[in-house]
Amino acid sequence: MPQEHPVQTLRLDHASMRHLMATGLALWTALQVLLWLFGVTQNFLFMLLLAWLIAIAMEPPVAALERRGMKRGGGAGIVLAALVFAATGFLSLFGGLFFGQLAEAVQAVPGVIETTVQWANSTFHASIDPAVITDQLSMTPDKVASIASSVAGGVMGVVSGIVGFVFETLTILMFAFYFSAESVGVRRTVASWLRPDRQMVFITVWDIAVAKTGGFVVSRVLLAAISAMAHVLAFWIIGVPYWMPMGLFAGVVSQFIPTFGTYIGIVVPVAFAAVSQPLDCLWIVGFATVYQQIENYVLGPRVSRATMDLHPALALAAVFIGAEVFGPIGALIGIPIAAALIAVIDTYGKRYDLVPQLYDDLTADE
Repeated sequence: MPQEHPVQTLRLDHASMRHLMATGLALWTALQVLLWLFGVTQNFLFMLLLAWLIAIAMEPPVAALERRGMKRGGGAGIVLAALVFAATGFLSLFGGLFFGQLAEAVQAVPGVIETTVQWANSTFHASIDPAVITDQLSMTPDKVASIASSVAGGVMGVVSGIVGFVFETLTILMFAFYFSAESVGVRRTVASWLRPDRQMVFITVWDIAVAKTGGFVVSRVLLAAISAMAHVLAFWIIGVPYWMPMGLFAGVVSQFIPTFGTYIGIVVPVAFAAVSQPLDCLWIVGFATVYQQIENYVLGPRVSRATMDLHPALALAAVFIGAEVFGPIGALIGIPIAAALIAVIDTYGKRYDLVPQLYDDLTADE
C-alpha cells in the first residue's frame, strides 16, 4: 500500500493577506504608471532613439575627423551640417517634382487597384470586387483627394500642414549632435552610476554597438542611396509613370526590408506601369534583375566589407516588430536596433562545439 501523505492547508492570517494585497496593488499601480508614462512620452522616446541612430551613423566620419586633429564637437557639427545641407539641396532641386509626381501617383492608386483586380479575376477566374479592396486600403475617392491635396503642396505645404514637423526635426537633430559630440561625456555619466565591474561591461557593450551598428547603418544608407539613384535613372529612361517617387521607393525598400524588400520595391512600379504601358513591366523586371546581381557581387561586398550581417529571419522579424511599435519609420530602424542587440549577444553569448552528428550533417550540406 502506498503511503498516504497528510493534506497540508496553507492559511494566511489577516496581516499577511493585507500585506499581499497591498503589494499586488502597488505593483499593479506601478505598472499602470509606467504604461501611462510610456504612452505619454512614446513620441519623445522615439525621437531620442532616432537621434541615437543618426549619431551612430555619423560616428565613422566624425571619428575620421577626430583622428585628423579636429575636436569631436566640431567634427560632429560638420558632419551633421553636411547631412542637413544634402537633404535641403535635394528637396530644393527635386522637391517640387517629387511631391508633384507623388500626388499624381496617389490619385492614380484606385485605377491601379481596379486594373490589378481585373487582371487577377481574368487570369485566376476569381470574383474579387475592386471596391472592397479600395475600402479596405482606405483609398476611397475622398481619402485619395485629401492625401493628394496635402502632398501636392510640396515641401512647404507638408510643413505648414504639420505643426510639429519643424520642432520634431530640430529636436532630433539637436539630440543627434549631442549624442555624437558628447558621446564620451555621456558614456562617463552613465558609467558613473555603475559598479566598477559593471563599468567594463558597459564600455564594451557601448563600443560594440557603436562600431557594428554604425557600420551597418552607414552601409545600408549608402547602398540605398546608390540603389535609389540607379532606379530613378532607369525608370526615367524606361518611361515609368511617376519615375522619381517609384525609384526612391524601390531603392530604399530594397535595402531596409530584407528578403522581400527587392520584390516589394519592384511590384509597385510594375503595377503602375502595367496600367499605361504593359511592355515596360518587362524592362523594369529586367533592370531590377541585372542591378540586383551587380549589387550582390560588386557593390555589396565592397560597401559592407567591415560591417556585420543579419540572418534574414531576424532582420524580417525586426522590421515587423519595429513597424508594430513605431509605425512605418519603425520598420526602417528595426534592423539597426537588432544589429546592435545581436552584436552584443555575439560578444557575451557563450557558444559550444557541435556534437559529431551535427558537425557531420553540416559538412554534408556544404
